Amino acid sequence: MLDLNRRPRMGLLLISPERFANIGEGTARGSYKERKEAEAAWMLRDTSTIADVTFTGIVWTRADVQRAIDAFVAAKVDYVLAIFLSWAEDFAWIRFLRDMPECPVLFCHRMRDKIELSDTHDDDEFAEYLCCGGLVGSLEASGSIKRFDRKMMATFAGTWAQVMERAAQFGNAARARALLRQSTFGLLACMNEVMWSTYVDTYKLFSQIGPELRFLSVAELEETTNAVTEEEARRTMERIASQYEVLPNVDRDKFLASVRASMGMERLAAKYDLDLLVLNDIDTVLFKHIGLRPGFWPTSPDVKTMVVPEGDIGSGVAFAILRLLSGQHVNYIEPFHVDLPSGTFDAGHAGPNDYTDPRGKCKISSDVRFAKTKWKYAGAPFAWYVFPEGRKTMLHCSQQTGSFQLVATQVEATHTDHFLATYSHSHFRPVGEDCTALFSKLLAQGVTQHYAITDGNFTGAVRDLAMMLGVEFEEV
Repeated sequence: MLDLNRRPRMGLLLISPERFANIGEGTARGSYKERKEAEAAWMLRDTSTIADVTFTGIVWTRADVQRAIDAFVAAKVDYVLAIFLSWAEDFAWIRFLRDMPECPVLFCHRMRDKIELSDTHDDDEFAEYLCCGGLVGSLEASGSIKRFDRKMMATFAGTWAQVMERAAQFGNAARARALLRQSTFGLLACMNEVMWSTYVDTYKLFSQIGPELRFLSVAELEETTNAVTEEEARRTMERIASQYEVLPNVDRDKFLASVRASMGMERLAAKYDLDLLVLNDIDTVLFKHIGLRPGFWPTSPDVKTMVVPEGDIGSGVAFAILRLLSGQHVNYIEPFHVDLPSGTFDAGHAGPNDYTDPRGKCKISSDVRFAKTKWKYAGAPFAWYVFPEGRKTMLHCSQQTGSFQLVATQVEATHTDHFLATYSHSHFRPVGEDCTALFSKLLAQGVTQHYAITDGNFTGAVRDLAMMLGVEFEEV
């Protein structure tokens, strides 16, 4: 199981020229080397607030750059933040570009908030002039960046505060990339045969995105569900019932069955150490053997596996990405219809949906969509949830060409009361455009109906991650 709480791992590469080291010795502000070592000290201190930093000291020599590479590899850094502290010889930077194994690299030029130089005939002032020459080195380094054309390479220029902000976003994306490559997804039990546009190449999923895919059976789910004792399920049901309003249409025996099946699903996922389970919750085999679709994920705060419905692996990728980038609650939606007078669209989804964010509104309701079916627990209840209000990132992932695509947009969840029976839902308003423009762009892009949402704006980090994964990205 992934450690979702671990910090990004940064390798800090600071480059300076050995030939400048002794210039300014004995002056008021010390030698060039002393000034740069002081600069490196506060850079290390500041970057340590956003990542676990591996730093072997300023790179002055060929031996220094090799020592840095070896340390970065040993620490399994998620990314490298590289900065020229002034002009420097090319040998160190070119060796890094040539010899550092494939890894996200953010090359930044730090602009000083102000430059105060007087007469550089003075040794102290001349040393300071050399210390301020980072733009020279950065521009020279950019030529080698172009020549080597490494994958997962980005550049940035700004003040130190801006560099820190950019490095934090880039590092968040790099961490997500590393965790995706360590993750395991499960498919229970098949892709959805009525939604072919959601199909993906599972080999490409592993080679391009990262997760290993395990294939699970309904028979295994039936075993783990039957192994949940009635006493365990009843305790969990009563705890859930004590936290949320239970509507009069809820049958207690079916409530118990739904909680028990949800616990069985979670235990099956734990058995295979899954980080995310893609559940085909409208599969007739599931209904024949389980009698319902599990409606109470997660049944406990201890449950770590993420769950998405309708056998859509691509939407599982979007869900996992937002969870890794945000560390927050993530929900699952499909847009239903546009209300032109209010400028909003209604969206949500049936089936498992995280209902545990206390800022949302949850009731326990009968699943009326299946209430009149022939299945054993027809109408079994689920957590009927209204998503919290506020600005959100809405993210889509699918594979409509040879590559995966990530499509991101910003929406605002507005005030909503429970009204769409069977669906966890909300009203949404696009940010910066109207519904006609948004859905026209999505139709032209070629997507599917499934999206993940989470609080805040993570579009920049998604863009960085798409670059690192080598997938298509579109902001709409």
